[in-house]
Amino acid sequence: MRLLHTMVRVANLEESLKFYCDVLGMKLLRQKDYPGGEFTLAFVGYGDEADHSVIELTYNWGRDSYDLGDGYGHIALGVDDIYGTCEKIKSLGGNVVREPGPMKHGTTVIAFVEDPTGYKVELIQSKNK
Repeated sequence: MRLLHTMVRVANLEESLKFYCDVLGMKLLRQKDYPGGEFTLAFVGYGDEADHSVIELTYNWGRDSYDLGDGYGHIALGVDDIYGTCEKIKSLGGNVVREPGPMKHGTTVIAFVEDPTGYKVELIQSKNK
């Protein structure tokens, strides 16, 4: 077995695609409208689905907000230069909600950014830096 994808519902597909692709550097792998169900699925990631886990962005037509609840945590991405990555994200209009620094009660350097729907994405500094 292997992890295929994680699905998140998004309030604005275009804004979400801009964030995940333009700000975080993922690629739009595939997108399809389902008129009978009134939803669109868009799959984004850093590599082909055959070899990489990806994120499924689900847009339910006519829905412009979600209650994210308190059960969802975050998506995590490993980065080589967390400080440079956060500066780039900010320069592209991304929202860094926790600046880079050591995690509480530990030494791993982390930061958090927020997507247009409000989902948190954790950035984790690679250990080789």
